[in-house]
Amino acid sequence: MAKVADEILSLAAQLSPRLIQMRRELHRHPEVAREEFWTTAQLMRWLAEAEIAVLDLPLATGLVAEVRGALPGPTVALRSDIDALPVTEETGLPYASEIPGKMHACGHDFHMATILGAALILKQMAGRLRGTVRILLQPAEETASGAAEMIALGALDGVSAVFGLHNKPDVPAGFVGIKAGPLMANVDSIMIDVEGKAGHGAIPDQTVDPIVAAAAIVMALQTAVSRNVSPLEAAVVSITSFQAGTGAHNVIPPSARLVGTVRSYNPALRESMPGLLERIVTGVATGYGAKATLTLLPGSTPAVINDEKMAELMRRVAAAAGLPVVEAVPTMGGEDFAMYLQQVPGCFVWLGTGRPEAWHHPKFTVDESVIERGAALFALAAIEALGGE
Repeated sequence: MAKVADEILSLAAQLSPRLIQMRRELHRHPEVAREEFWTTAQLMRWLAEAEIAVLDLPLATGLVAEVRGALPGPTVALRSDIDALPVTEETGLPYASEIPGKMHACGHDFHMATILGAALILKQMAGRLRGTVRILLQPAEETASGAAEMIALGALDGVSAVFGLHNKPDVPAGFVGIKAGPLMANVDSIMIDVEGKAGHGAIPDQTVDPIVAAAAIVMALQTAVSRNVSPLEAAVVSITSFQAGTGAHNVIPPSARLVGTVRSYNPALRESMPGLLERIVTGVATGYGAKATLTLLPGSTPAVINDEKMAELMRRVAAAAGLPVVEAVPTMGGEDFAMYLQQVPGCFVWLGTGRPEAWHHPKFTVDESVIERGAALFALAAIEALGGE
């Protein structure tokens, strides 16, 4: 692997200025989920220039391309998300967002440049490539709906392994965070509707106050994890929205609504949480004379659980490319890359960018020098997953 790694690193270094230029062009034109029309068209132009085939799939945004080797072999996939966020940029960079209220504040432009770089490297090596590398440029990761659409349209058909990345500001630049098993959480969203009886704020005894009942539910839900989940398990229940009343100081409203998120790693725990939460919610509401209904909202994603063999492959590849590896620290954040991992074995890694601003911050930035190293890493991972040269 050492010889091919040296060749790939050399190609990545040659491509680096172009990849940085691509990333900056994407950064100037951020588009949120399901609106990535300019982004998709630009990606298609770059792939066409490199003579990389784009598959004819009925995607409104996003695309699937293939680097086809001259030799027979399996198919592996490399994935990047492409959507931006509804965030107003405050970086002051000369290539800052030109779209008001929208920004690549999660680094998906960095991801695209990295995976495009891997595709360009692999294209130059296609004459010796054993098999096919499928490039998944996926829309709507931020709304957790893009991966499911790609899978339904056949993006993973015939694929034997899949690899993806996310930048990590708190990991040193150029370091690769790798972990077998759970890396990111199951994500479920909940809505709780509390029904009471409206009335005058000065005569509460003639009402059933949904605000008091909902407040009690918020507090009781803190026991869902602390007293109902093993301390050896990881789980989070957070209520993030409390809506009730019209603003009138003397009116007790008829209802209240809570919205929140539930996170875990263990699939079995995930399955048990709705029943546990419903028992707490309905029980507390009944105690206050109110009625409460818990609803699971769409947009849920399973946990990112890396395959052990694929994680070991990424460790070998990173070592061959001279990239330092650290044990990835799991997060309760979610990623719809998990849906690919439910279909085929694969590995999702952190690529350190060493920056102070966290994901989704209006001053979020990345270390662009890491793009070429990421491109080399994923090109080499694809070759290794295909069986090597």
